Amino acid sequence: MLTFADVLEALTGIRPEAASLLISEAAIDSRQVIPAGMFVALPGERVDGHDYVEQAFKRGAHLAVIQRDLDIHCPVIDLRKGDLGTQMTIPVPPFALRVEDSLKALQDIARFWRRKHNLHVIGITGSVGKTTTKELIAEVLSLRFRVLKNPGNLNNEIGLPLTLLRLSPGHQVAVLEMGFYIQGEISFLCDLALPQIGVITNIGTVHAERAGSQETIAKGKAELVQALPPAPEGVAILNYDDPWVRPMAEQTRANVFYYGLDPRADLWADNIESLGLKGVRFQLHFQNEVLHVRIPLIGRHSVHTALRAAAVGLVEGMTWGEIITGLRQSHSQLRLVVVHTDTDALLIDDSYNASPESTLAALNLLEEIEGRKVAVLGDMLELGPYEQEGHEIVGRRAAEVANMLVTVGTLGKMIAEAACKSGLPEEAIISCDDVPQAIEVLQKNLVQGDVALIKGSHGLRMDRIAAALEVQE
Repeated sequence: MLTFADVLEALTGIRPEAASLLISEAAIDSRQVIPAGMFVALPGERVDGHDYVEQAFKRGAHLAVIQRDLDIHCPVIDLRKGDLGTQMTIPVPPFALRVEDSLKALQDIARFWRRKHNLHVIGITGSVGKTTTKELIAEVLSLRFRVLKNPGNLNNEIGLPLTLLRLSPGHQVAVLEMGFYIQGEISFLCDLALPQIGVITNIGTVHAERAGSQETIAKGKAELVQALPPAPEGVAILNYDDPWVRPMAEQTRANVFYYGLDPRADLWADNIESLGLKGVRFQLHFQNEVLHVRIPLIGRHSVHTALRAAAVGLVEGMTWGEIITGLRQSHSQLRLVVVHTDTDALLIDDSYNASPESTLAALNLLEEIEGRKVAVLGDMLELGPYEQEGHEIVGRRAAEVANMLVTVGTLGKMIAEAACKSGLPEEAIISCDDVPQAIEVLQKNLVQGDVALIKGSHGLRMDRIAAALEVQE
C-alpha cells in the first residue's frame, strides 16, 4: 500500500524515516474518499476541490494535496519551502500537503508508484470500442492473472493516475484504456504507465472537432505504439482491417501482431453469424488452428473486440481454453441496455455516446434483430470537419435498415434529410427538436413487435428516452 513516505519521495526525492503513514486510495471527489485516503484538490472551471477538503477529512482522508491556502485550519506541510529532511516530523492526520500544482503532484506520485511495481501493462486506445475492449481483455486475463483496470472510462491525465495509485504488489497485469484529445496526450499517459503491450482499436472521426483530421487522430493514437519497448518485450496489437491502423507497424520498435477479418492477419475471424440479442458466433483462425466460438457480446462488430482480447491472451501466453472461457463468460456489453415498453416494444438503449462508426455498428445490430425497426438517432457531437459527412453517412444507412426514423436535435435533421434522399419514405421520418418531443412521438408510435434503437451523443441525454418508456414492473 502507498505510504506518505512514497508520496514525499515521489515529489521531492527525499524519503523521511518517520513517514510510514498508510494511504489507502487517492480521490479527486470528496464523496469518493475512503478512510485513510488521499484527497487531491484540483481547481476547476466550475468546482474547486479546495472547497471540499474539510468534507474529505470528515470522510476519513489522512491527507489532502493542495495548491492554495485553505479556509479551514489544519496542519500544512509546504513542499515549496524546500526544507524537507529525512528527520522531519509528520503531523497527526488529517493534514495538507502544499504543492505548486496539485494535478502535477498526482501525476508525479502515480509515475513513481507505477515504477515500484513489476507488472505487465496493456495500453488500449482508438476511436471506438476502447472501454468494451478493456473490459473483455481484463476478463480474459483474470482467468490466470490478478488484473487492475481503469474503473469506467477514467482514461485521461486525471483518471489514469488515480488508477495507477490503486496498484498493489499482488497485481500482475494492468489493463489501461487511454483517451486522446490532443497531440502528445497518449505519449504523456504512456510515460506514466509504461505499457509493454499496445492495442489499437480503430481510427474514426470521434473528437475530430478538437483533434483535427483523421490523419491527426491517427498520429495521436500512434503515440501508443511508438512508446512501446523494443521486441521481444514490446508488442503492438493492430487492426489489420483499418487502413489508418495497419501502417502503424512502421512506427514501432515492438513486435507487431495483426488481428482482423482479413486472412492475412495473424489472428482472424470468418463465418460470422449474428444471433441477435443472444450474441454472435464465428470461427477463429490462428496459425494452423481453427476454433468455433460463440460469445454473449451483441452485434457483428463485437468480433473485433473478441479478436483483441484473444490476441492479448495469446501474447500473454494463455491457452485457448482459458481465452475461450474468458470470452464466453464476458459481461462486457457495458453500455447497451435492452428493455421493454408498456406496449411490449423492445428498446435497445445505446445512448451513452455516438460517432458515425459506433452508430453504423448499432444500425447493423438493429438490422439483425427481428421486428419493425425504429431508429431513434440524435446529434453526433465533436465531429469537426466530418460533421455533415458523418451525419449523412448515418442517414443513408438508416434508410437501408429502418422502417421508421426519429431524429433528435439540430444535427439529427441532417440524418433525416440524407435518409429521405436515400429512399426512406417521408412519412416514415420524424424530426424532433429535443428529447421530450421524441418521447412523445415514440409513446404514440411504438407497438408490440417493434425494435427501437436509441443512439446519440451523451450531451443530448437520450438515456431519458428509455427511462421514460421502459415499463415499470
